[in-house]
Amino acid sequence: MAPRSIANATITFGLVTVPVKLFAASQSSESVSFNLLHDKCGSRLKQFYRCIDEEEEVTRDAMVKGYEFSKGQYVKISEEELKALEQRSTQEIVVNEFVPSDAIDPVFFDRAYYLGPDKGGDRAYRLLSEAMKHTEKWAVGMYTARGREYLVALRPVEGGLVMQQLHYGHEVRSFSELDLPSGEIKEQELKLAVMLAEQITSDHFDPEAYQDQSHEKLRSLIQRKVQGEDILTMKAEPQKSQVIDLMEALKASLAGGKRPAAAEVRKPARRSPRPAAAAAAPKERASASRGRRK
Repeated sequence: MAPRSIANATITFGLVTVPVKLFAASQSSESVSFNLLHDKCGSRLKQFYRCIDEEEEVTRDAMVKGYEFSKGQYVKISEEELKALEQRSTQEIVVNEFVPSDAIDPVFFDRAYYLGPDKGGDRAYRLLSEAMKHTEKWAVGMYTARGREYLVALRPVEGGLVMQQLHYGHEVRSFSELDLPSGEIKEQELKLAVMLAEQITSDHFDPEAYQDQSHEKLRSLIQRKVQGEDILTMKAEPQKSQVIDLMEALKASLAGGKRPAAAEVRKPARRSPRPAAAAAAPKERASASRGRRK
Protein backbone atom coordinates (compact mmCIF):
# COMPACT_ATOMS: atom_id res chain seq x y z
CA MET A 1 0.00 0.00 0.00
CA ALA A 2 1.35 3.41 -1.00
CA PRO A 3 2.31 5.64 1.93
CA ARG A 4 0.04 8.56 2.75
CA SER A 5 1.45 12.07 2.87
CA ILE A 6 1.30 13.82 6.22
CA ALA A 7 1.50 17.39 4.88
CA ASN A 8 1.91 19.57 1.80
CA ALA A 9 4.68 22.14 1.50
CA THR A 10 6.51 24.33 -0.99
CA ILE A 11 10.29 24.54 -1.42
CA THR A 12 11.50 27.98 -2.48
CA PHE A 13 15.02 28.88 -3.58
CA GLY A 14 15.57 32.07 -5.52
CA LEU A 15 12.48 32.55 -7.70
CA VAL A 16 11.95 28.80 -8.07
CA THR A 17 9.12 27.06 -6.20
CA VAL A 18 8.69 23.33 -5.85
CA PRO A 19 5.39 21.97 -4.47
CA VAL A 20 6.06 18.81 -2.45
CA LYS A 21 4.36 16.29 -0.20
CA LEU A 22 5.84 15.16 3.12
CA PHE A 23 6.00 11.50 4.13
CA ALA A 24 7.27 10.01 7.38
CA ALA A 25 10.68 8.47 6.69
CA SER A 26 10.61 6.13 9.66
CA GLN A 27 8.18 4.41 11.93
CA SER A 28 8.91 3.50 15.51
CA SER A 29 8.47 -0.14 16.38
CA GLU A 30 5.17 -0.92 18.04
CA SER A 31 5.79 0.26 21.57
CA VAL A 32 4.77 -1.82 24.57
CA SER A 33 3.03 0.36 27.12
CA PHE A 34 2.03 -0.55 30.65
CA ASN A 35 -0.76 0.63 32.92
CA LEU A 36 -0.35 1.09 36.65
CA LEU A 37 -2.59 -1.27 38.63
CA HIS A 38 -3.45 -1.74 42.28
CA ASP A 39 -1.50 -4.87 43.23
CA LYS A 40 -4.20 -5.89 45.70
CA CYS A 41 -7.22 -6.00 43.35
CA GLY A 42 -5.80 -5.37 39.86
CA SER A 43 -7.80 -2.18 39.22
CA ARG A 44 -6.40 0.68 37.13
CA LEU A 45 -4.92 3.57 39.07
CA LYS A 46 -5.91 7.15 38.29
CA GLN A 47 -3.38 9.96 38.28
CA PHE A 48 -4.36 13.32 39.73
CA TYR A 49 -2.64 16.58 40.73
CA ARG A 50 -2.61 17.87 44.28
CA CYS A 51 -1.80 21.36 45.55
CA ILE A 52 0.97 21.05 48.12
CA ASP A 53 -0.13 24.21 49.96
CA GLU A 54 -3.89 23.71 50.20
CA GLU A 55 -3.63 19.91 50.13
CA GLU A 56 -6.49 19.41 47.70
CA GLU A 57 -6.93 17.88 44.28
CA VAL A 58 -6.67 20.35 41.37
CA THR A 59 -8.62 19.80 38.14
CA ARG A 60 -7.13 20.66 34.76
CA ASP A 61 -9.37 23.68 34.23
CA ALA A 62 -7.77 25.27 37.33
CA MET A 63 -4.18 24.77 36.11
CA VAL A 64 -1.88 27.36 34.51
CA LYS A 65 1.68 27.08 33.24
CA GLY A 66 4.48 28.73 35.16
CA TYR A 67 8.21 29.32 34.67
CA GLU A 68 10.48 29.16 37.73
CA PHE A 69 12.82 32.15 37.32
CA SER A 70 14.14 31.87 40.88
CA LYS A 71 13.91 29.23 43.59
CA GLY A 72 10.22 28.96 44.46
CA GLN A 73 9.26 32.01 42.36
CA TYR A 74 7.23 31.64 39.17
CA VAL A 75 5.78 33.78 36.43
CA LYS A 76 2.47 32.59 34.99
CA ILE A 77 2.18 32.18 31.23
CA SER A 78 -1.30 31.87 29.73
CA GLU A 79 -2.24 29.77 26.72
CA GLU A 80 -3.23 32.97 24.90
CA GLU A 81 0.25 34.45 25.43
CA LEU A 82 1.89 31.28 24.11
CA LYS A 83 -0.49 31.25 21.15
CA ALA A 84 0.50 34.81 20.26
CA LEU A 85 4.15 33.73 19.96
CA GLU A 86 3.46 31.05 17.38
CA GLN A 87 4.72 31.51 13.83
CA ARG A 88 2.22 31.60 11.00
CA SER A 89 2.25 28.09 9.52
CA THR A 90 3.03 28.78 5.86
CA GLN A 91 4.15 25.20 5.12
CA GLU A 92 7.03 26.79 3.22
CA ILE A 93 10.58 25.40 3.09
CA VAL A 94 12.78 28.43 2.41
CA VAL A 95 16.30 27.52 1.23
CA ASN A 96 18.84 30.02 2.59
CA GLU A 97 22.08 28.40 1.44
CA PHE A 98 23.76 25.33 -0.04
CA VAL A 99 26.59 23.66 1.88
CA PRO A 100 28.92 20.71 1.16
CA SER A 101 27.24 17.38 1.90
CA ASP A 102 29.79 16.58 4.63
CA ALA A 103 29.50 19.99 6.32
CA ILE A 104 26.72 18.98 8.74
CA ASP A 105 27.73 16.67 11.56
CA PRO A 106 25.14 13.87 12.06
CA VAL A 107 24.92 14.88 15.72
CA PHE A 108 22.65 17.70 14.47
CA PHE A 109 20.23 15.24 12.84
CA ASP A 110 16.72 14.97 14.25
CA ARG A 111 13.69 13.60 12.40
CA ALA A 112 13.72 12.82 8.70
CA TYR A 113 10.94 13.15 6.15
CA TYR A 114 10.75 11.95 2.56
CA LEU A 115 9.69 14.62 0.07
CA GLY A 116 7.74 13.69 -3.04
CA PRO A 117 6.68 16.04 -5.85
CA ASP A 118 3.20 17.48 -5.62
CA LYS A 119 0.97 18.31 -8.59
CA GLY A 120 2.83 20.40 -11.14
CA GLY A 121 6.20 20.09 -9.39
CA ASP A 122 7.75 17.04 -11.10
CA ARG A 123 10.24 18.89 -13.29
CA ALA A 124 11.44 21.37 -10.65
CA TYR A 125 11.66 18.55 -8.11
CA ARG A 126 13.93 16.45 -10.33
CA LEU A 127 16.02 19.51 -11.24
CA LEU A 128 16.70 20.39 -7.58
CA SER A 129 17.53 16.80 -6.70
CA GLU A 130 19.92 16.36 -9.63
CA ALA A 131 21.57 19.75 -9.05
CA MET A 132 22.38 18.87 -5.42
CA LYS A 133 23.58 15.41 -6.43
CA HIS A 134 25.80 16.85 -9.16
CA THR A 135 27.33 19.54 -6.92
CA GLU A 136 27.43 17.30 -3.81
CA LYS A 137 25.65 20.03 -1.90
CA TRP A 138 22.82 20.05 0.63
CA ALA A 139 20.24 22.83 0.95
CA VAL A 140 19.82 24.42 4.39
CA GLY A 141 16.83 26.54 5.34
CA MET A 142 13.75 26.99 7.50
CA TYR A 143 10.46 25.10 7.47
CA THR A 144 7.47 26.81 9.08
CA ALA A 145 4.71 24.50 10.29
CA ARG A 146 2.59 23.83 13.40
CA GLY A 147 3.31 27.32 14.70
CA ARG A 148 7.10 26.84 14.74
CA GLU A 149 10.15 27.38 12.59
CA TYR A 150 12.27 24.27 12.06
CA LEU A 151 15.89 24.27 10.90
CA VAL A 152 16.11 21.73 8.07
CA ALA A 153 18.47 20.36 5.44
CA LEU A 154 17.38 18.96 2.09
CA ARG A 155 19.54 16.17 0.69
CA PRO A 156 19.30 14.10 -2.48
CA VAL A 157 18.77 10.35 -2.20
CA GLU A 158 17.80 7.69 -4.77
CA GLY A 159 16.59 10.26 -7.29
CA GLY A 160 14.49 12.11 -4.71
CA LEU A 161 14.78 14.40 -1.71
CA VAL A 162 14.88 13.93 2.05
CA MET A 163 14.15 16.75 4.48
CA GLN A 164 16.32 16.28 7.55
CA GLN A 165 15.13 18.23 10.57
CA LEU A 166 18.16 19.62 12.43
CA HIS A 167 18.85 20.65 15.99
CA TYR A 168 19.63 24.31 16.53
CA GLY A 169 23.13 25.19 17.65
CA HIS A 170 22.11 25.82 21.27
CA GLU A 171 20.55 22.34 21.45
CA VAL A 172 23.80 20.48 20.75
CA ARG A 173 26.49 20.29 23.38
CA SER A 174 30.10 20.90 22.46
CA PHE A 175 32.33 17.84 22.38
CA SER A 176 35.01 19.96 24.04
CA GLU A 177 33.05 19.66 27.31
CA LEU A 178 34.36 16.10 27.65
CA ASP A 179 37.53 15.38 29.57
CA LEU A 180 39.38 13.44 26.89
CA PRO A 181 42.51 11.38 27.63
CA SER A 182 45.85 12.41 26.26
CA GLY A 183 48.85 10.28 25.42
CA GLU A 184 50.77 8.71 22.59
CA ILE A 185 49.40 5.91 20.43
CA LYS A 186 51.91 3.15 19.78
CA GLU A 187 52.50 2.44 16.10
CA GLN A 188 52.06 -1.34 16.49
CA GLU A 189 48.78 -0.89 18.37
CA LEU A 190 47.49 1.42 15.62
CA LYS A 191 48.49 -1.10 12.96
CA LEU A 192 46.61 -3.92 14.70
CA ALA A 193 43.56 -1.72 15.29
CA VAL A 194 43.44 -0.83 11.58
CA MET A 195 43.78 -4.51 10.65
CA LEU A 196 40.89 -5.40 12.98
CA ALA A 197 38.70 -2.67 11.51
CA GLU A 198 39.46 -3.85 7.97
CA GLN A 199 38.74 -7.46 8.94
CA ILE A 200 35.14 -6.68 9.97
CA THR A 201 34.44 -4.02 7.32
CA SER A 202 31.31 -4.31 5.15
CA ASP A 203 30.67 -2.65 1.79
CA HIS A 204 27.30 -1.36 2.94
CA PHE A 205 25.09 -1.03 6.02
CA ASP A 206 22.30 -3.61 6.20
CA PRO A 207 19.81 -2.63 8.96
CA GLU A 208 17.91 -5.89 8.43
CA ALA A 209 20.90 -7.75 9.88
CA TYR A 210 20.18 -6.29 13.33
CA GLN A 211 17.33 -7.16 15.66
CA ASP A 212 15.79 -5.35 18.61
CA GLN A 213 16.15 -8.31 20.96
CA SER A 214 14.94 -6.40 24.03
CA HIS A 215 11.65 -5.59 22.30
CA GLU A 216 11.12 -9.16 21.12
CA LYS A 217 11.94 -10.61 24.55
CA LEU A 218 9.44 -8.26 26.21
CA ARG A 219 6.67 -9.17 23.76
CA SER A 220 7.41 -12.86 24.26
CA LEU A 221 7.25 -12.43 28.04
CA ILE A 222 3.87 -10.69 27.81
CA GLN A 223 2.47 -13.40 25.52
CA ARG A 224 3.59 -16.16 27.87
CA LYS A 225 2.12 -14.34 30.89
CA VAL A 226 -1.22 -13.91 29.06
CA GLN A 227 -1.24 -17.66 28.39
CA GLY A 228 -0.79 -18.30 32.09
CA GLU A 229 2.80 -19.54 32.00
CA ASP A 230 4.88 -19.19 35.14
CA ILE A 231 8.00 -17.13 34.51
CA LEU A 232 11.15 -17.99 36.41
CA THR A 233 13.69 -15.29 37.15
CA MET A 234 16.70 -15.68 34.91
CA LYS A 235 20.13 -15.60 36.48
CA ALA A 236 22.31 -12.74 35.34
CA GLU A 237 25.13 -13.73 33.02
CA PRO A 238 28.57 -13.41 34.60
CA GLN A 239 30.45 -10.32 33.48
CA LYS A 240 33.37 -10.84 31.16
CA SER A 241 36.74 -10.21 32.69
CA GLN A 242 38.29 -6.92 31.68
CA VAL A 243 41.31 -7.20 29.40
CA ILE A 244 44.06 -4.93 30.63
CA ASP A 245 46.74 -5.49 27.96
CA LEU A 246 45.60 -3.59 24.84
CA MET A 247 48.03 -5.36 22.52
CA GLU A 248 46.86 -8.78 23.69
CA ALA A 249 43.22 -7.74 23.22
CA LEU A 250 43.90 -6.64 19.63
CA LYS A 251 45.79 -9.84 18.82
CA ALA A 252 43.05 -12.01 20.34
CA SER A 253 40.40 -10.14 18.37
CA LEU A 254 42.28 -10.65 15.10
CA ALA A 255 42.74 -14.33 15.86
CA GLY A 256 39.04 -14.75 16.58
CA GLY A 257 38.12 -15.06 12.92
CA LYS A 258 36.57 -12.92 10.25
CA ARG A 259 33.12 -11.37 10.20
CA PRO A 260 30.42 -13.95 9.24
CA ALA A 261 29.08 -13.80 5.72
CA ALA A 262 25.81 -11.97 5.07
CA ALA A 263 23.89 -15.24 4.92
CA GLU A 264 25.11 -16.12 8.41
CA VAL A 265 24.02 -12.87 10.00
CA ARG A 266 20.90 -13.34 12.10
CA LYS A 267 17.84 -11.76 10.54
CA PRO A 268 15.05 -10.20 12.61
CA ALA A 269 12.46 -12.69 13.77
CA ARG A 270 8.89 -12.25 12.60
CA ARG A 271 7.11 -9.97 15.05
CA SER A 272 4.78 -11.89 17.29
CA PRO A 273 1.16 -10.76 17.20
CA ARG A 274 0.03 -8.31 19.83
CA PRO A 275 -1.40 -10.28 22.76
CA ALA A 276 -5.10 -9.49 22.32
CA ALA A 277 -5.98 -10.70 25.78
CA ALA A 278 -3.37 -8.52 27.47
CA ALA A 279 -5.72 -5.61 28.02
CA ALA A 280 -8.73 -7.74 28.94
CA ALA A 281 -7.05 -9.98 31.50
CA PRO A 282 -6.41 -7.31 34.17
CA LYS A 283 -10.00 -6.07 33.85
CA GLU A 284 -11.38 -9.59 34.26
CA ARG A 285 -9.24 -10.11 37.33
CA ALA A 286 -10.39 -6.76 38.72
CA SER A 287 -14.06 -7.63 38.13
CA ALA A 288 -13.62 -10.98 39.86
CA SER A 289 -11.97 -9.26 42.81
CA ARG A 290 -14.83 -6.78 43.14
CA GLY A 291 -17.30 -9.71 42.97
CA ARG A 292 -15.55 -11.44 45.84
CA ARG A 293 -15.64 -8.25 47.91
CA LYS A 294 -19.37 -8.04 47.45
